[in-house]
Amino acid sequence: MTQSPPAIDLADMTWPPPPYQAPVPPVTDEHGIRHHDGVTYATTPGYRPRLLDVRVPPGEGPFPAVVWIHGGGWLDGDRRYPPPTVPAALLHGAVLGAGLALVSVDYRHSLEAPFPAQLHDVKAAIRYVRKFAGTLGIDPDRIGVWGESAGGHLAALAGLVGPDSTDGEALEGAHGVGSGDTAVGAVVDWYGVSDLVSLSAHPMPPMPPMPPGSEFPDPYVALLGAPVAERPELAKAASPVTHAAEGSNPPPFLLVHGRLDGLVPYSQSELLAEALVAAGGEVTLRPVEGADHIFLGSPDVPLIVADSVAFLADHLGAGA
Repeated sequence: MTQSPPAIDLADMTWPPPPYQAPVPPVTDEHGIRHHDGVTYATTPGYRPRLLDVRVPPGEGPFPAVVWIHGGGWLDGDRRYPPPTVPAALLHGAVLGAGLALVSVDYRHSLEAPFPAQLHDVKAAIRYVRKFAGTLGIDPDRIGVWGESAGGHLAALAGLVGPDSTDGEALEGAHGVGSGDTAVGAVVDWYGVSDLVSLSAHPMPPMPPMPPGSEFPDPYVALLGAPVAERPELAKAASPVTHAAEGSNPPPFLLVHGRLDGLVPYSQSELLAEALVAAGGEVTLRPVEGADHIFLGSPDVPLIVADSVAFLADHLGAGA
C-alpha cells in the first residue's frame, strides 16, 4: 500500500526568507552544556545565511555571555575554529568553566561584501542574542565581545560604535532583528587592527602560496573595496581609534598583542590604548614577549586564554 506524502505547511515556505530564525530547543550534552548550533541570526538575499552557535553552562542562569568573533583577515575564517595556536577545547572550556555562555558568530567575508558589512553582522548577532536571551538562558544586560585579529578589530568596533558615535547610525546596520541595543559590557581584543590609515604604510609580510594564475588578495583593499588612499574616510570609519573619542564612555578593554607581530604591529594596540585612555576608558594593554601574530612563539597561550576569560568574567559578573 502506497503511503501518502506528508502534508506541506505553506507557512514554512515563505519567500523571501525571514530576516532571522528563532532558536530551536537546545541539545544538552553529557556535561549538562546546552548547545544551540547553526542558528540563523541574519539573512540577506544573495548571501549565505549568517550563523551562530551558543554554548550555555549547566545550571539555571541566566548567564553572562561572550560573543566570540573569529579572525582571518576579514577574508576567511569560521566561527567554529579559533586560531591554530588556541585549541577550541581550551577556549570553550575556559569560557564555560567560568560560568559564561559562549556565542560564536560568522560574518560576511570582505569579498562577499566590503566594510561595514562585517560590523553590521556582529551588531546583528548582539541584537539577536538580546532578543532571544530568555530562550537561550543568557542575561541580556551582561554581554561582552572577544575577537582575534580581524575579529579583534570587529570586537573593538562593536565596543566603541553606537548610534551616537561618528557614523554610528550607518555602522549599526539593520540586519537580522533590525533594531535594538548593541552595547557591550567588556571587550577583549587580541592583536586587532586599530588604525587602518597608519597601518597602510606597514609592508605586508609574504602571503601564502596560491594556485597558478591567482594571488592572495590584499586584506585591507578587500575590506574597503579599494586602497586606503582612495577611501580615506571609509578607512577612518573602519578604525577603532576614530570612535574612541573624548566622552564616548567606552567599556573596559583588554588588549593582548605579540611584541613581534609581523602582520599587525604591536603599535596598533598601543595606539588604541592611548585613544581609550584619552576617552576616559579603562584599558589594560598586555604585551606578549617574543610572540608573532596569533601568539606564535609564545609558550603562554593557556595563560593568555585564562587571563582573558578572567577579565570577562570579572567585568560581566560571572557567578553573581
